[in-house]
Parts: sequence; structure tokens; C-alpha cells
Amino acid sequence: MDDERIRIRPMTLADCDRVAEIRVGGWRNAYRGLIPQSYLDGLDVARDAERRRGHFSQGDGSVVDLVAEQDGEIAGWACHGPYRDGEVRTEDAELYAIYIDPGRYGAGIGHTLLQESVRRCRSAGHARMLLWVLKGNTGARRFYERAGFRADGAEEPFEVDGVEVPEVRYARELMPGH
Repeated sequence: MDDERIRIRPMTLADCDRVAEIRVGGWRNAYRGLIPQSYLDGLDVARDAERRRGHFSQGDGSVVDLVAEQDGEIAGWACHGPYRDGEVRTEDAELYAIYIDPGRYGAGIGHTLLQESVRRCRSAGHARMLLWVLKGNTGARRFYERAGFRADGAEEPFEVDGVEVPEVRYARELMPGH
């Protein structure tokens, strides 16, 4: 793992196209066999980039988008902010998404991005960080467990093209004594 070559920085509007490529590639790779292939095949990078630009330009600053650069190229993206319990935002933090260019798995990019998100959430005073992961995504679940997250027993139904794809919630304490 060569973390010296990985640089984490805030995402800019100019990064939206590359982040969309990484996100769509990540979905197609990570969720193959878990989500209907017809849905994965229908993902569109240009549409996703447009959605990223909309979220980015309309944000209130509570959602933090980070990119990881390796050898001068964006290789990963993570997004975190307040935990959403329905429409209510809580005091906890939530990792909304983390995706790595599928061609760069195993290079430490995901670990470095996740650690920076955790650090920023701890610095912002959040006692816990939560995230949702597809129940059947064993690789992602192992990744989060290695980073100190634990399934807390909460599950949510998630439906994609008429297929139930349940999610499980993971949590990690960020402050000592919590």
C-alpha cells in the first residue's frame, strides 16, 4: 500500500464528470449479482455527472465531498454529512458513499478516503459515524469492519427494479467514552 501517492482533497465542480465515471463503474462492479443487471446496464455516466453537479452547486455545506488523487488522477470519491433518519438530520455523521475506480482496488485509496472522512467527522464533533451497505456485499462489509465499523442490527428494505436488496447499517464510535 503506497499511501504517499494518495492525496485527499475537497471535490470541485470540475471533478463531477470523473466522479460520475468512478461512481457508475463502482456500482457496476460492486453490485453485479446483487442488483438487477438491467438496472446496472442502464446507469448513465453523463446523467450521473449532471446529478453530481446539481447536488454540488445546491449544497448548503453540510455535505462533504472528497476525492482521492493517485498519481495526479482522481481515483476515488467519498461523501459524508449529517445522518439522515428519514427526513430528519441527527447529530451523528453518515458516510453516504465511497467509490474507488475499479481498476485501482487494493491500492489503499478506499482506506485513505474513509480515514479522512472519519477524521473530519470526529473533528466536527460527531460522536458516531453510520453507513448503510447492501447486506449481500460481503467485500464492502469486510472493508468497513476492518476500519472499525460494526453492524448495529438495523436493516432497511431497498428495492431496485422490483427486486428487494436489503441494506444493513454499520456504526463506529468516533469519540472516546461514547
